[in-house]
Amino acid sequence: MKRPLATALGVAGAVLLVAASGHGQDYPAKPVRIIAGAAGATSDILSRHLAQQLTERWGKQVIVENRPGAGATIAADVAAKAAPDGYTLHMTQVASFAAAVTLYKKLRYDPIKDFAPITLYAETPLLLMAHPSMPPKNLREFIDFAKERPGQINFASASPGTVSHLTTELFNHAAGLKLVHVPYKGSGAAMLALMSGEAQFSSIVIPNALPQVKSGKVKAFAVTSKNRFAGAPDIPTAAEAGLPGFESTAWFGMSAPSRTPPDLISRLNRDIVEILRARPTREWMLAQGAEPLPSTPEEYAAFLRSEIVKWRKVIEISGARAD
Repeated sequence: MKRPLATALGVAGAVLLVAASGHGQDYPAKPVRIIAGAAGATSDILSRHLAQQLTERWGKQVIVENRPGAGATIAADVAAKAAPDGYTLHMTQVASFAAAVTLYKKLRYDPIKDFAPITLYAETPLLLMAHPSMPPKNLREFIDFAKERPGQINFASASPGTVSHLTTELFNHAAGLKLVHVPYKGSGAAMLALMSGEAQFSSIVIPNALPQVKSGKVKAFAVTSKNRFAGAPDIPTAAEAGLPGFESTAWFGMSAPSRTPPDLISRLNRDIVEILRARPTREWMLAQGAEPLPSTPEEYAAFLRSEIVKWRKVIEISGARAD
């Protein structure tokens, strides 16, 4: 006897409901991939460490897939279009999530609508730095020096729209300066420009900058975080060095494609946050120039919205564009 359509649909719905509720119990049943930006970038380094930790925890392989280019927006676009089944994760970052919505006229994804937040992951401050030949000895002196020379001091960035570029534009605005933007292809190239004197100033994430500061090839005026960085406690914050309220960090988060089942998001949040809170992870991150930043999905979502507003203001004031 044929089952009535309503009954058949009801049974099918119940089966789907049971299947959905069981995601977190048998997950993962196959390899999981983390979509990250360019190989060797901070997002890649963080992703590979997480992949190793999750592989050991789950007993299933977690791999990192690099999708470089366009300020990490290519990686985000690939992740946004993946199946929402928990087998594709994305190491998000400030440039491709918070800044991209204003920088790009035609962004192919929506950081809010196309992703399910899992947790904030880590943050790293930038260093406000100058070439050693520059006369100022500290940030306050540099601000006074630069104010007397509007349009005469170049600053190197890792490319238009990156946190390196936008942080210096924020610094320009906060300090009332007119430093001239000179974009390069990556943090390494920007660092070389600063060390050679081709550029006189730059803000670059600590993992790329601190070794050059320690070797004396550049001089650091301040870190851009709210508090001093534990891995370089002798360097003052920008607020301490003469620019009250200034704060900018390169942050990273973990997200999944939107419509990923809530129970999988909860499972992922639990496992990743436990990894982030472990002492070995904190020690490893500090050695890389970063600090863990565990959160709930709701805290990450609220943080992202506030960051979009923050960077929209900076981008509109600076006139920066990425396309």
